[in-house]
Order: sequence, then structure tokens, then C-alpha cells
Amino acid sequence: MLDLAEDLHVVGEAASGDEAWTLTATLQPDVVLMDLRMPGVDGTEATARITARFPGVRVLVLTTYDTDEDILRAIEAGAVGYLLKDTPLAQLVDAIHAASRGESVLAPPIAARLAGRRAAPIAEQLTPREAEVLGLVAHGLSNPEIGRALFISEATVKTHLVRAFVKLGVNDRTAAVTAALSRGILRSPL
Repeated sequence: MLDLAEDLHVVGEAASGDEAWTLTATLQPDVVLMDLRMPGVDGTEATARITARFPGVRVLVLTTYDTDEDILRAIEAGAVGYLLKDTPLAQLVDAIHAASRGESVLAPPIAARLAGRRAAPIAEQLTPREAEVLGLVAHGLSNPEIGRALFISEATVKTHLVRAFVKLGVNDRTAAVTAALSRGILRSPL
């Protein structure tokens, strides 16, 4: 299906997490679409290995599994997004482009599901580091700039942002900053 998109080029296919790791090391793709359940090394472990070794490669999970545990494990492993296999092709192509730009992508049902897990007020759920990262986003810094400012990897910045997105019930940086400002979690940078 992806070969039908004019501006995408599939450079490889893997049947296992080990094979995904090997192909990523060899091909250095911009984006890896990763399933979670595969023979041998599963998709979560393969994601963690890929993002640790190749921080410029974005891993976007595309799977049928939508349990809270699967979602959180994938995000914690460094995935920039999480989509379900019933995602329409046009939306999948858009998500791949967003992932290649380093943007986080959560399918709306996934974002809603995770946002529904909130039991405490938002301000109590954002960690100090998540709020700090969002504050730097509000000041216009990119993920690499935030990583350099805080002495953390770009993948760690993305992890903090994805967790903040989930807690705020949003899907992108602008919405996260807007929500945090409106809820008093952040002060206006102006």
C-alpha cells in the first residue's frame, strides 16, 4: 500500500524484531513502521534497540494491539507514534510524514484511551521534566535544541512530549502548549 504513495519509498521489510534491527542498521531508513508481536525479539524491544542506537530513525508503531500496557511500553521504548492497522491509507501516509519530522502521532482512539486513564488532576500528573520540556517548546525550541539545553537525547525529549500529550489529551506540540497554558501548568512565554 505504501508504494502507492508518490513521496514514500519502502526500502525494506522485516518479519521479526531481529530482522528489523538488522535492516535498520543496514538501510538507515527515516521511519520504521513497527508491529509489536513478532517472532523472536518483539516490536517493543526492537524499537528500544533502534531508537537507542539510531536516534535519527523514527519508529512508528502500526499494530492491532491497543492495550494500555502495549501503548505505554512502545512509547517508553522510544516510538514517536502509535497507530492501529485499520488506519486509513491517507492518514497513515500523513502519520509517516509527521513521524519523519519528529512529530508525535497517536491515533485518536489511542489518545482518548490514554487520556481516559487520568485519575488525578493534570497539573499533578505532569512530571517536572515534562513541564520543563513543554516550557521550552513554548519558547519555540525544537526537539534537538531542547535535548541540548537539558543534556538529554532527542529520543528522551520525544518520550517526555508523548507522555505530556497523553496526559493533556492532545496530539501535537501546539495543542500541548495551549492546553498547559490554559490550565495554568505553564506561564505565558511572552
